[in-house]
Amino acid sequence: MTDVDPRPRIVVAPDGAAHVAGVRCQACAEPVAYPWPACPECGGPVVAAEFGPDGVVWSATVVRIPVAGRTPPYALAYVDLDDGPRLLAHVDGDTAPAVGARVRLRAGAPDPHVEVIG
Repeated sequence: MTDVDPRPRIVVAPDGAAHVAGVRCQACAEPVAYPWPACPECGGPVVAAEFGPDGVVWSATVVRIPVAGRTPPYALAYVDLDDGPRLLAHVDGDTAPAVGARVRLRAGAPDPHVEVIG
């Protein structure tokens, strides 16, 4: 049995910008942050795609309870990547960004990680 990492895969472009590697449906244009073999929305064929690096905060919170491997408090946000999927990401610092804040994916962490840019 193999362990499959459920986190979206972050790739770094030659210019240093972080992107999420996923797929986009050729039939309905649904963006997906995972390498599914078919569109989870309509079942159509998919092609490889990269999303980001920028997006907007859809929702955010600060976690204040201990979780294995994390020291509270830490912030999490659901981020709608520009022309891409929504994903859950850690946020720099321990303050939840405002809904609608602009954020950018950061490279170098195993989990999706964003920083507020505006």
